[in-house]
Amino acid sequence: MTISIRHLLTAGAAAFALALPLAAAPAAAQTKIKMVLNWKYQGPQGMFFLADDRGYFKAEGLDVTMDQGNGSGAAVPLVANGTYDVGFGDINALIELAAKKPEEAPVAVYVMFNKPPFTVAVKADSPIKTPQDFVGKTLGGAANDGALKLFPAFCKVTKIDCSKVNITNMQPNLREQMLLQGQVDGVFGYVNTIRFSAKMIGADDKQLRFINYGDYGMDLYSNAIIVSRKLIKENPKAVAGLIRAINKGLQDSLKDLDASVAAVAKREPLIKVPVEHERFVATLKDEMNHPEIARLGLGNIDPERLKKSIDILVEANGLPRTPKVEEIFTAEFLPPAADLPKKLF
Repeated sequence: MTISIRHLLTAGAAAFALALPLAAAPAAAQTKIKMVLNWKYQGPQGMFFLADDRGYFKAEGLDVTMDQGNGSGAAVPLVANGTYDVGFGDINALIELAAKKPEEAPVAVYVMFNKPPFTVAVKADSPIKTPQDFVGKTLGGAANDGALKLFPAFCKVTKIDCSKVNITNMQPNLREQMLLQGQVDGVFGYVNTIRFSAKMIGADDKQLRFINYGDYGMDLYSNAIIVSRKLIKENPKAVAGLIRAINKGLQDSLKDLDASVAAVAKREPLIKVPVEHERFVATLKDEMNHPEIARLGLGNIDPERLKKSIDILVEANGLPRTPKVEEIFTAEFLPPAADLPKKLF
């Protein structure tokens, strides 16, 4: 069969015309989201970075920038004032802000730390055995530390006079060193943050003891993904996509902790991978593994439990109003219950 030159040219032109709109069409614009983490880059943050490396954010149409944080409590005002769209911060700091300035407060959309990690660490040979022994002693912590911010409520619950406890602020990177050198009698923080930061400077678990808030009736939630009201109002689809991506990153981390910690090391090559792996395992066990996840799934909350937390903080800190549970947390953006982790081990 003979095909004319004219026919080939005509067919080629038609094919070019069909392809032109596809080639000229711009790539879909991605929604930029700025997120602040709770702390410096560490093993337990691997779920976020794994979600990024495996393209889960991009698949949701998101371009997410994740910056190191300066304390779980610090993330809340940074989202409230618009510096960041999203934060990984302490839900108790959120409750306090919502009680004082409800119109500014962000909203928690995925609660990740469902067991209270708040503690005062002391040296193993310290005479401090109970909260009552804090009286007359000096305790130190970073200004934005979640445990330090909750200390007035802890004093109220344990019936000690906070005014008789000396509090000193310190740089976060000096906390464990100052404790071990005896410059302070105890330090505020999260159990596993202190444990593994102490390991990084050569101390082991036998050198420390912990007076945990949760052992004295403060069964509080802790770190959550918190989102600005502006982002929720203007782009709820992006919020839902962000949470889907993070949840996938967490699921992948549970299957492959090595890959998760490697994703952190990619951002911070100076971390000690074995220590951060151990830190992540301890965080999963001690801060994320509340029995309720078998029923609710990780990310969701028990409304009655959160209400009790709100009441504890309002009463202990003399807050001006009692926020409703729905002001603090919404399940609107969670993936289906079947997709939420129900078991971590």
